[in-house]
Amino acid sequence: MNELTIREATGRCDMRKFVRFNWELYKDCPYAVPDLLEDTLDTLNPKKNPAFAFCEAAFFIAERDGRMVGRIAAIINHRANKKWDQKRVRFGWIDFIDDITVSQALLRRAEQWGKERGMDTIVGPMGLTDLDLEGMLTDGYDQLGTMNTIYNYPYYPEHMKQLGYEKEVGWVERKVYIPKGEHAANSQKYLRVAEMVSKRYGFRIKKFKSKSEIRKGGYIQKVLDVVNKSYAGLYGYSELDEAQMQQYADTYLPFLDKRWLSVVENAEGEVIGMGVCITSLSRAIQKAKAKLFPFGWFHLAKAIYLNRHPKILDMLLVGVLPEYQQQGANSLFFANLIPEGIKDGYEWAESHPQLEDNYASQNQWKFLDCEIHKRRAAFKKAID
Repeated sequence: MNELTIREATGRCDMRKFVRFNWELYKDCPYAVPDLLEDTLDTLNPKKNPAFAFCEAAFFIAERDGRMVGRIAAIINHRANKKWDQKRVRFGWIDFIDDITVSQALLRRAEQWGKERGMDTIVGPMGLTDLDLEGMLTDGYDQLGTMNTIYNYPYYPEHMKQLGYEKEVGWVERKVYIPKGEHAANSQKYLRVAEMVSKRYGFRIKKFKSKSEIRKGGYIQKVLDVVNKSYAGLYGYSELDEAQMQQYADTYLPFLDKRWLSVVENAEGEVIGMGVCITSLSRAIQKAKAKLFPFGWFHLAKAIYLNRHPKILDMLLVGVLPEYQQQGANSLFFANLIPEGIKDGYEWAESHPQLEDNYASQNQWKFLDCEIHKRRAAFKKAID
């Protein structure tokens, strides 16, 4: 067998190769949504991603006989390590063929890189920040992926176990049926609760006339401030700063239909909760072969602007400030989204990954017809 080599990706050509390996590995899989080339290159570029102000990273490529057979990113988020008093190196953007020698060599290189920088534990898959892709798929391989989650083959978690990694935390994702016909369930409960809390507390949904109003009104920062506060205690979370908020706005705002941004305000006009959805772009990204240019943008434009979507909504973020979580604030964005989903003919929504032991968050779906259809996990190992 030819020698396996692991080398660091350097320069634009290598980074393009690093990103495109995901497409090459999964191009024949009907469920995988590959990394969008242009966005991922920007995410991994220290000159374009403000997360590198508090993160350092290296990107490694595995090759055998001149052929790329795997990749991995080694990441240290110093802000998260300081917050949680840890010495952790993260691994992310990991892909490999079904060969244990490849996955072992990649992970060992990431471990070594972290050890050289004083880290004592490796964990992943995780990104530079907690709004990047994280969590290895452990169940639901026959379900369509999303642009904001990881898809991987079933042999990935098997390799992790063989290499001495143990599960540290898990997430679940739900298929939430749009409440109509046989799937109506008890969805009217959200409408009744929303009406009640509106009268009692003065909560209301903020409506937007344009994306420009969202930007100029400072609502990107207001919404992500809610994310910072409502997600603060969740696994590995580190606070987003203003530069990161702007980056996420630039990434997702072009894909957003303003109707799918549900901002909840209190009687004083302060943002206390939000729900953000986008039309599923999974099939469009597959058709575009995970590239916007030269012609990939056309497939995304059809899904976004011509309503040629697979009748699926992707829920990106849902959050309510802790002090309002017991006052029914989340009922308002469900009451706002449900009629829109019915009107546009959507069939179901894909929930964002939720920690499997975060029962308070999972309880918000209790009046809807839904099912857990995917599970994912982060794995950890002490560095020798």
